[in-house]
Amino acid sequence: MTSNPTRYAYLGPEGTFTEAALRQITGSDDELIPYANVTAALDAVRAGDVVKALVPIENSVEGVVARTLDELATGVPLVITAETTLPVSFALMVAKDRVGKKITRVATHPHAESQCRTYIARELPDAEVIETTSTAAAAKGLSEGAYDAAIAASWAAQKYDRVVIAEDIGENAGAITRFIVAELPGATSEPTGNDRTSLVAYIALDHAGALLEILTEFAKNNVNLTFIQSRPTGRELGHYHFIIDVEGHIKDATVEAAVKGLRTICEDIRFLGSYPRVR
Repeated sequence: MTSNPTRYAYLGPEGTFTEAALRQITGSDDELIPYANVTAALDAVRAGDVVKALVPIENSVEGVVARTLDELATGVPLVITAETTLPVSFALMVAKDRVGKKITRVATHPHAESQCRTYIARELPDAEVIETTSTAAAAKGLSEGAYDAAIAASWAAQKYDRVVIAEDIGENAGAITRFIVAELPGATSEPTGNDRTSLVAYIALDHAGALLEILTEFAKNNVNLTFIQSRPTGRELGHYHFIIDVEGHIKDATVEAAVKGLRTICEDIRFLGSYPRVR
């Protein structure tokens, strides 16, 4: 819990899984401000409109949230100062005046749709799936009449006065999403003994053994990687960077040595923060 009120940005609108995750780590006096997408939430931090932003970064079923990774790797630097996780489950809901009526169009976020494909194929085989920026946006938009049903969190139904007609329709009962808190760089926290360090490694040009060179620096310093993902820089074909999570804190001798080694073989390194792990 925070000791002083803090302004947070999060992926909105109200009723998203992101808001639910944020409420796990904020105090009753904190101000929670929804933004339309991940970029807008992180840019609010960069602009000084808020102090921190909470955005999703990884799902146990769908994998990485590419937009979050790309935003952290480019633009004005931000650092991750905390993380949290949230079990996710999905419900099919309609507006009150649509109860009992045929569903020909259903809206949801692409990550939710992919986790509910079996249910959709079995129960709504002829329905068109409409993509929305978040599951809560789908629930909220039911009042506009552009589609008949939405797939979102049950608490979004309560938030927007919708009727849930099917619960727990996801294929993976144990699905979990990891979220990160991002803010402008400041003083680095002290190690807790159970930390995660995140960074971006930029290679000058893709070449044979580039990934092996990076992995070797961690292996020879006995640092365990918990996550690695390559992403194109957008400059031209052949230019990539790697987003990396490792066990330990930047102030740990082994992690510090590994990062020092990376600086000798990479074009650049962007430190994304050391923070307590929750899993």
